[in-house]
Amino acid sequence: MADLPLPSFIQALLKPEAYPHPAPEITLVQTHISYVLLAGAFVYKIKKPVDFGFLDFTTLEKRRHFCEEELILNRRLCPSLYLGLVAITRQDTAFSLDGPGTPVEYAVKMVRMPEERMMARVIGQGGLSREILDRLIAILVPFYARAETGPGIAEFGTAQAVSVNVLENFEQTKGFIGCPALSQGQFETISGYARNFLGQEELFAARLAAGRVRDCHGDLYSANICLAEEIYIYDCIEFNQRFRYCDVASDVAFLAMDLDFHGLPELSTYFIEQFCQAAGDTTLLPMLNFYKCYRAYVRGKIGLFTAHAPEVDPATAESCLAQAKKYFALAQSYAAA
Repeated sequence: MADLPLPSFIQALLKPEAYPHPAPEITLVQTHISYVLLAGAFVYKIKKPVDFGFLDFTTLEKRRHFCEEELILNRRLCPSLYLGLVAITRQDTAFSLDGPGTPVEYAVKMVRMPEERMMARVIGQGGLSREILDRLIAILVPFYARAETGPGIAEFGTAQAVSVNVLENFEQTKGFIGCPALSQGQFETISGYARNFLGQEELFAARLAAGRVRDCHGDLYSANICLAEEIYIYDCIEFNQRFRYCDVASDVAFLAMDLDFHGLPELSTYFIEQFCQAAGDTTLLPMLNFYKCYRAYVRGKIGLFTAHAPEVDPATAESCLAQAKKYFALAQSYAAA
């Protein structure tokens, strides 16, 4: 991120005395949409006042609303992790959490998870097993079974609705064709495959008829899973229903693709086979490669965007380009299959 001055309330929250609990060490992590404060045994996630089209956090009222949405939606999978809404208040020049004065921001308060048990780290250390995937499946199958559905949600699973998300990616990456990460041949192979698949409207209709389009997680991959004594599947998409109302196949394909990306194709296959069996899902497999390809392309696109952002340092840009190249190659392999 650019070295912009931190807001005064963030500067205040970098001091231990701002907290009503022990916080001897405080770490600030920034994303393009959030400030995340790791403070003792807790985490405070604050939304930035940004508008990227697909999300709009530009007013305090909107930021409070989406904090509340984040709590409601994420408590579906890990209620013990998401503790509540906290007001950051100001009285004169002093800031506090749920203290006197006027609310200037809102934060989602969470239990801090053990970093050594984050799924990406477990994968990196060779610790992911079939038993862990079985535990994940035992959480996901009932989650999808009780996830909300209905005409207003199901309409997002039609071939026409899915094409909005898929074709948008190709429009947004046209200008990058020929860069080290994305060749003309790859673009044509992947986009041609996606367009042809989207023409098979009967496959999408079968998923609708089977009740498989639900209010899902939307961002189901290893970066948002913690494999502690209790498994936490957190940080679902709260800011745009278009990315969360989807076919269950799209949700689980993201995690399957992620396992492929990390060089674990056997575990990826095991995860999908066992999930389908446990969920009684007989029409998922024909959709799998398509949604894997879509998810891999999205990750490649994000890598391109990050690498070409003006505030990103050269080392980060190079790393993001290398990751994007790997994601696009993976997307091409699904298209070719």
